[in-house]
Amino acid sequence: MLAQYCCRENKGNFAILLVTAVGMWCIFAWVPSVLRSKGDGMSKALKILVVAGLILSVAAIVHIKQRGKEGDSAAGPSTPAMAAMCQASGLPRLVDLGADKCVPCKMMAPILEELKEQCKGRLEVVFVDVWKNPNAGSEHGVKLIPTQIFYDAAGKELFRHEGFYSKEDILAKWKEFGVDLSDFVGQLPAFERLAPAQPDTRPKDALCYMCDGSIDVKTLVTVQTDKGPVRLCGPHCYFIMYSCLTEDKTGFEKKVTVTDWATGRPVAITEAAFLSGEGEATGRPWVKAFAGRDAAVAERAISGGSILALESLAQKEMSHRCGFCDRACYPQDASEVIVEGGVRTWGCCSHCALGVAARTGKDIEVREKDRLTKQPIVVKTFGGNVASLEPATAVAWFGQRQKPDGTWASAGCFHQGFFTNADNLKKWVEQNPYETGRLIRISQALADKMKLSPEQIQKACKIGECSPK
Repeated sequence: MLAQYCCRENKGNFAILLVTAVGMWCIFAWVPSVLRSKGDGMSKALKILVVAGLILSVAAIVHIKQRGKEGDSAAGPSTPAMAAMCQASGLPRLVDLGADKCVPCKMMAPILEELKEQCKGRLEVVFVDVWKNPNAGSEHGVKLIPTQIFYDAAGKELFRHEGFYSKEDILAKWKEFGVDLSDFVGQLPAFERLAPAQPDTRPKDALCYMCDGSIDVKTLVTVQTDKGPVRLCGPHCYFIMYSCLTEDKTGFEKKVTVTDWATGRPVAITEAAFLSGEGEATGRPWVKAFAGRDAAVAERAISGGSILALESLAQKEMSHRCGFCDRACYPQDASEVIVEGGVRTWGCCSHCALGVAARTGKDIEVREKDRLTKQPIVVKTFGGNVASLEPATAVAWFGQRQKPDGTWASAGCFHQGFFTNADNLKKWVEQNPYETGRLIRISQALADKMKLSPEQIQKACKIGECSPK
């Protein structure tokens, strides 16, 4: 209660309340002993403690009352004054009552500044620091900070919200009251492509089951199933698939063959030797398979890298996992995610990175790169909402595919991304003629993840049975 009182209205009284508590403790801790003592048997020290406790309590209460009188005379906005200001301007008004050192209040600050600038002439935006002006909190009936109060143009209170409130939620709430500010804050440009720009004429057996990329025959990995072969573009996509299988994996390796880089012939994955290295320009790992160690040694003299057995390669390939769906990923391809408390993890795609907030129930920071330009994008969440976005113009591509029944579903992690602005997204889509989907706000992508149930999160991106498309 003491901490809540301090945070809500009268921070300066916290020390006085603490003194009161100490005094009351002295009274209640020692008075029973006093009552049980007989005659002069009570020690002088005990008497002194009781008297001191009484003095401290009375003094503290008198001081708080005096401060309250001083606060009553301090100037501060009142509800009638707010009504008068609204009527004078003829504009609806958003009042945020908070403090400049409260964490959610600080996260509200850039949102309020944006609204104040973007909605000038259509909406008044006011911030009141209730720690510097404690009378304002009581006059507005504030129980927690920050509190946002919505007033119409006549000064009538329409709605109030406690805690962090995202920009999208604020705009949506105003729209409920007939105040549409979308033209002022800038509408999200509508952009979608629901059919490929050109037909995909590549043979189906030339497409990777996981990433839809074209298969290089020198890195082909094949998994035999009862329904036919599953073809993958390389060992990395194999380990991605393996990491998200829900079927029993006992003896799964016996189904798998890799391609000998030197001869192009299939080799059982359990018998192969692997050469692993990193690209000089990208730092991204590459893997080549060989029928024997001698061939791997010969290639190492040309390409460099390290020779690994299957077990060591598997440990390396699956050392980094998505914090949302648990798929194997390369850090060079993934989004970095910092979870509240300092824990660092990865998102195998930008949308899965946002999903870490839903899986953990904690605030996160996502560090991603524009898929076209590689420029940095930083998203911070608070309470399941986007608290800040850098740059503010950043948007998301939601890759989707139409199912045989006509409904639309996610196209998968390889077809999602963030972009610093809508123009970059459109250029990227133009360069990738097979992509289908639509442009959405990053806040919408987060909201979609936050709506998932624990059961849906557990099943996200999983493959129930390895089978051809």
